[in-house]
Amino acid sequence: MSELNALWPGGASAVPAVPAAARPGTLEGKRIGFLWDAMFRGDEIFPLLETELKARFPGTTFVGYDAFGSTFGRDEHAVLAALPERLAELGVDAVVSGIGA
Repeated sequence: MSELNALWPGGASAVPAVPAAARPGTLEGKRIGFLWDAMFRGDEIFPLLETELKARFPGTTFVGYDAFGSTFGRDEHAVLAALPERLAELGVDAVVSGIGA
């Protein structure tokens, strides 16, 4: 039996791990922000998601992705840098981000 050495192709992590924020117990009555990278049909999926979340969690309100800007592309660094302040300004309790492939 011969022995083989294997190497992992990834490098050391360049970004330290950050603990996840506490999740709300329920989304009922919460304000949810949608973040989108302007790719992969989010413009079709977010309205469907909003309809279903409203049906499940009465009193839930939403802030559309257009209130934040695209999280990918030319302005992504500025959008992400401004995000904490923007979320607080709009009173957002939770975020749905993505709609990726």
